[in-house]
Amino acid sequence: MKKYLALALLLCALASMSNASCFHKATKPVNNRCQDHVDKTWHDVGSSWRNSQCYDCTCDSCCTGLDLKICEYKLFKRNNPTVPCPIFFSGRKYKLKICVRLK
Repeated sequence: MKKYLALALLLCALASMSNASCFHKATKPVNNRCQDHVDKTWHDVGSSWRNSQCYDCTCDSCCTGLDLKICEYKLFKRNNPTVPCPIFFSGRKYKLKICVRLK
C-alpha cells in the first residue's frame, strides 16, 4: 500500500512540474462526429486523434505536453537527466519530458 501511495505522490508531483495541460471542450456532435478545434477536421465520436499542434484529443477533451516539434513527451531520470524513462499510461506507451529541461 505504501508503494502505491508513494507512486501516486510521485506522479502528482511530476504532473505539477510539467507544462502539460488538458481542457474539456463543450461541443455538440453532428451526425455522431465532432470537429477538431485546431485543424477543423472531423472525427467519429469515441475515437481519439493527435492534431497538428500535438494535442491528443477525443470529442470531449484534448491534452498536450511539452515538445511540439516532434509530438513526443519525455521523462528523464532525476539522478541522470540524460537517461530517458519510458512510462505507460492508459495502455499506450508515452515518453514525458517534465522534470528536466536541457539546453
